[in-house]
Amino acid sequence: MREHFVWVTTRRIKPGALQQFERAWRPDPNPEGLRQAYAYWSEDGQEITGVSFWDSKEACDSWRTSEAEARRREVMAPYVLEEWEGFYRGRELGVPVR
Repeated sequence: MREHFVWVTTRRIKPGALQQFERAWRPDPNPEGLRQAYAYWSEDGQEITGVSFWDSKEACDSWRTSEAEARRREVMAPYVLEEWEGFYRGRELGVPVR
């Protein structure tokens, strides 16, 4: 099974700020080494978890420390109340077919 390199970031945002936050959230340019990215919202729209899959830890670290990511975080900052993140390695779980 192929190993995955995953960066997970969860943010709690200000009430009513979901649309503004979504506009600020998209990276520009798209990060080098990014394979896929997903976003998951809580029912109340005040917590957002981003899950991104990378070619390697080095590719993710390069983006995380880039000027483009620093600018993106500055644009998001007015809407963010709290943020936590982590980097993980893992594999797909084999789920039996029923």
